[in-house]
Amino acid sequence: MTPGVVLAVALGAAMGAPVRFAVERRLISAYPWGTWWVNLVGSAILGALLGSITARGAPGSAAVLVAFVGTGFCGSLTTFGGFAAQVLDLAAAPGDLARTSRTWRALGYGVVSIVACVAVSALAYVAAVSFTS
Repeated sequence: MTPGVVLAVALGAAMGAPVRFAVERRLISAYPWGTWWVNLVGSAILGALLGSITARGAPGSAAVLVAFVGTGFCGSLTTFGGFAAQVLDLAAAPGDLARTSRTWRALGYGVVSIVACVAVSALAYVAAVSFTS
């Protein structure tokens, strides 16, 4: 790993983390919309990045670009740990819903989030390959 790649990861992370923080603070509610959106957007960005690199035949500068955008920015923008904690919070949250209903709501959020992020990433990848080729 070169110093340039390490710097690219650090700079990307320094940009992605504040974006995530701002989105999550802006969309505070009983439902974790902030995490939902940052994970979807990060998945789309990463899918598009990898698709365009694949279509171009991985140019020499791709390592730094993937380090900056993929590992750095998208890595700090998206959050699996936060997502997992929010699934548990939805299941345990006090309120009018019965425990069974809270559990199903939490499982639904978890499954839909994972499926949506993978689907958005795949669609962005395919779109980038199509538009770049």
